[in-house]
Amino acid sequence: MMSDPQITNLANLVEERKDELKQILADLISFPTVSPPARNTSEIQAYIAEYLEALDFQTERWDVFPNDPNLVGIKKGTQSDTYNSLIINGHIDVAEVGDDSSWTVSPFSLTEKAGYLYGRGVSDMKGAVACSLFAVKLLHEEGIDLKGDLQLQTVIGEEVGEAGTLSCIEKGYDADFAMVVDGSNREIHGQGGVITGWVTVKSKEVFHDGMRAELNETGNGASAIEKMPQIIDSLRALEQEWAETKQYPGFKKGTTTINPAVIEGGRHPAFVADECRLWITVHFYPGEDYREVAKEVEDYLKQSVKDDPWFQENPLLFEWGGKSMIEDRGEIFPSAEIDPEHSAIKLLQQSHNTVEQETTSIGMSKTVTDAGWFDDAGIPTAIYGPGKLNEAHSVDEKIEWSELITFTKTMLTFIPTWCNARKQ
Repeated sequence: MMSDPQITNLANLVEERKDELKQILADLISFPTVSPPARNTSEIQAYIAEYLEALDFQTERWDVFPNDPNLVGIKKGTQSDTYNSLIINGHIDVAEVGDDSSWTVSPFSLTEKAGYLYGRGVSDMKGAVACSLFAVKLLHEEGIDLKGDLQLQTVIGEEVGEAGTLSCIEKGYDADFAMVVDGSNREIHGQGGVITGWVTVKSKEVFHDGMRAELNETGNGASAIEKMPQIIDSLRALEQEWAETKQYPGFKKGTTTINPAVIEGGRHPAFVADECRLWITVHFYPGEDYREVAKEVEDYLKQSVKDDPWFQENPLLFEWGGKSMIEDRGEIFPSAEIDPEHSAIKLLQQSHNTVEQETTSIGMSKTVTDAGWFDDAGIPTAIYGPGKLNEAHSVDEKIEWSELITFTKTMLTFIPTWCNARKQ
C-alpha cells in the first residue's frame, strides 16, 4: 500500500478540489449520449481525449459504429515489463430518457439537491468515469509516477449490447487487471452472463390459406405458429431442469432463466404461416461459456422434436447473440468469475477498507456489465464502482455526492499501489 501520509494527502486534495470533480461530471452529463438511438458519442469522446492528452496520456479513438467511437488512453509506466498494468473501463452511453415530463430536473444538466447529484448517467455511469478522470489528474499533478501501465477505456454501446469493450479487446488492449467501474454500491462484484437468441420454426413449403383444410386432413403441412408452442414448452422444461441441476454461490436457485421475450410469425392472412421466430434471453452462471450455453439450448430443443416428422423435414434454425441490439437485434454479455485470492482483488478490498474504515463485500452483481468480456479474454476483472442499481435508468436518476468523493479516494489509493507492485 501507499504510505499513510501519501493516502492522507491525496484524500485531502480530493476534499479541497471536489468542485473540480463536480465540474467534470457536469461536463459529461451535458452530452446527451442516450442509447438508443446511439451514434452520438463523438463529442464526449473528443472532450475526454483532450482531457487525457493534457495529462500525458497517449490516446486512440476509432469508430465502432458511425459517430460512436471508443477511446483508449494509456499512460506508459516507467518499468512496464515488470510492474502491474491496469485497465479502468467505463461506458459513456446512457439509458434513454424518453418523455422527460416526469423528471423534476433537467436530465442533461447536473443538479445538486440535499446531498445528491441528479442527471441522466450520474449513477450509470458517468459519475464513475468523472471520478476516474479526476483521480488520474491528481496523480499527474502530484507527480506520482507509475511503474506499470495505466489504461483508461471509455467505451460505447453498453446500454444496447454493442460490445465497445469487446472492440478494445479485439484491438489487442489488455492488462494484468481490469476494473469496470460500473455501479456496484462500492462492493466488489463478478457477474452471471446473458445471451439472446432467435429460435426459428420455418417450413420449406409455402401454402395458400385455402389449403389449410387439406393440410389438416393429410398432415402434409403445418403452421409454423402452431408448431412454436411445442418449442416454448421445451424451453420451459429446460429452464426447470437448470433450476434443479445448476447452482453457483451468490445466486438464488433458478437464476438461470430462459425468457421467451418476443415472438414474430406469419406473413399475411392469406397464407398458412410458414415461419415463426422466437426471441429468447438466456441467463447463465459465472464459469459458463456463452457458446456452450447456446449449444446446450440447441441440443435440448433438437432432442425434444426428434420424433416429430414435420421437424425432421423442417429443422429448427438458430441465431445467437450479436454485437448490437440496434443493428443485429442481439447481444452477448459473458459471465465473469471473481477470485477473492487474486492479488488485485485483495488490494482493491484493502484500498476500500483503508479509505472507508469498513470492509466491503465480494459477491455477484444482480445485473450484467462489460466485465464479462475481460473474463472471456482471460483478463482478471472485477466490477467496482459508485451507484446503486435502483438508480440506473430511473426518472430523476441520482447519486450521493459523498459517494463519488469516497470512490475517488479509493481509486487514488488503489491505482498507484497496484501499478507500483511487481508482476507476479
